[in-house]
Amino acid sequence: MLLPWAPAIAQATGAPAPAAAPAACPALLQHTVLRLQDEQPQSLCQYSGKVLLVVNTASYCGFTGQYEGLEALHKRYQGKGLVVLGFPSNDFAQEGGDNAQIAAFCENTYGVKFPMFAKSSVTGTGASPLYRQLAQQTGKVPRWNFYKYLVGRDGRVAGSYSSLTAPDNAGLVRAIEKALAQPAPPSRSTP
Repeated sequence: MLLPWAPAIAQATGAPAPAAAPAACPALLQHTVLRLQDEQPQSLCQYSGKVLLVVNTASYCGFTGQYEGLEALHKRYQGKGLVVLGFPSNDFAQEGGDNAQIAAFCENTYGVKFPMFAKSSVTGTGASPLYRQLAQQTGKVPRWNFYKYLVGRDGRVAGSYSSLTAPDNAGLVRAIEKALAQPAPPSRSTP
């Protein structure tokens, strides 16, 4: 906790002032998942205060070409706070490779640089905790690959979009821009 008088004491003594606490991590992001490329654990809390487009992906799907559009969205808006998060899944029998194969395919075929995570389930009783929460918040589960959830800076789902919604869809882009226009939640310190 940053005490209100700490900066004044630091200034009087010449010591550096302690840093303010980061924004609290929303419940939706309180998960640790494995990164696709090296299967190292990653906390989703690192994306607190960002606008997220969470997408279940697959390498052998009619919508796989959306990787290109997702990467373009990520590049276009990342400086404003958008992060596309990809979650490969074989729930629809179109992602048979292991994590290393999926990573190589995404990088070599579509130049994917946005964060991708290890293959996981996104539907049914085996769905990852993140996807269970997304479904609970929206009442909607992915019906196919490249289903999209838009999460606002506050960690709440701002919308969900079918696989038919391309990354450059005007309605999706407007929703992303609207979410990016919202201020980041204030930093909160913990006692």
